[in-house]
Amino acid sequence: MSTLRTSMVALVAATTAISTASLAQADGELNLYSSRHYDTDERLYSDFTEATGITINRIEGKADELITRMQAEGANSPADILLTVDTSRLERAKDAGVLQSIDSATLEERIPGNLQDSDNQWFGFSQRARIIFYDKADVAEPPMDYVALADPKYKGMVCHRSSSNVYSQTLLAAVIENHGEEAAKAWAQGVVDNFARDPEGGDTDQLRGLVSGQCDVSISNTYYFARAIRKDVDGLSSDLDKIGWVFPAQGAEGAHMNLSGGGVAAHAPHLENAIKFMEYLASEQAQVYFSAGNDEFPAVPGVPLSDSVAQLGAYEGDAVDLSAVAKNVPAAQKIFNEVGWK
Repeated sequence: MSTLRTSMVALVAATTAISTASLAQADGELNLYSSRHYDTDERLYSDFTEATGITINRIEGKADELITRMQAEGANSPADILLTVDTSRLERAKDAGVLQSIDSATLEERIPGNLQDSDNQWFGFSQRARIIFYDKADVAEPPMDYVALADPKYKGMVCHRSSSNVYSQTLLAAVIENHGEEAAKAWAQGVVDNFARDPEGGDTDQLRGLVSGQCDVSISNTYYFARAIRKDVDGLSSDLDKIGWVFPAQGAEGAHMNLSGGGVAAHAPHLENAIKFMEYLASEQAQVYFSAGNDEFPAVPGVPLSDSVAQLGAYEGDAVDLSAVAKNVPAAQKIFNEVGWK
C-alpha cells in the first residue's frame, strides 16, 4: 500500500465522527454506512425501525471515504449496509470487495433487471433522470437529445458541471455504451466547444444559470428542479416559469437515469437484518417516500409519484444495463481529459 493510500485510510478512520467501537453489534440492530445526505431519509429509517423493532446506527460520509473505510476495517467492519448515489460508486464498492452477493427473491422480482448488479451485490432503489433544461425566452428550438448539445448552433450557450463530478462521468459513460467511444469523444468535444463558461457548481447552479442569463441550455438531474417546485429554492423557485425542459432521446435510447442504491457489506454482522432492510427499501411504502420525500423517481415500476415529480411529465428512460455503463467510467474520464473538459 502506498504512503498516500495509508495516510488516507488513517485520516478517514481518525476523522469519522462515530467510531467503529461505538457501533453496537447485537441482535435487533443494523449498522448503516450512507453517503445519502438528505434529511428526508430520516422517515425511511424511522418507519423501518417502527415496523421491525430494528435500531439503525449510522455513519455518514462521502462515498469514496466510506468505501475506503470499509476496506481498512476488513473482516472487523461493523458495516451491514452501504447506501450511496450513482451507479459508478456502487460498482466501485463491488470492485473494492466491500459488498457481497445476496439471495433475495423480493429484490430480484421488484427491482428491474437493468437497475441491479448481475451478481446481486447492489440494487437501485431510486432514480433521477438527467435531462436538458433551457431558457424559453432565448431558445426556440431546444436540443431534443444529448447528441444535439454538441451542435454548433448552441455555441456559447451550454452550462454543465465539471468532469470530476460522477453525474458527468456516468452520462458520458452511457453515451459510450449507446454510441461507442469515437462518437462519445466527438460529442464531448462538441459540448466543450459550446460552453457558455467553464464548468462550475452543482446541478442547482446550472439551473440558476438559466435564470441569471449566464447560459441558455443546461443539464440537471430532475430532482433538483422538482424540489424547486415543491419548496422555495433561493434564486430558482420564483423564476421556474422561465425554464423549459426536455426528456432527451425519446423514441431512441431514452433519458439517462442516475441511480441511488445500496448493497450488503461483505462482512455484515447482522446479515438477516441487512437483507430485511434492503427488501424494505424496495417496498411500496419506502418507494413512495423516495418520491414524496426527495423528489426522485422510484425504481419499482408503477409506484405513485409525488405532485412535484409528476409535474415533469411522462418520459421514456434509458434501459441500458447500468453495470455496463459503470464499467465505462475510466474511458469517460480519459475522454474528458483529452477534450479539455475541466
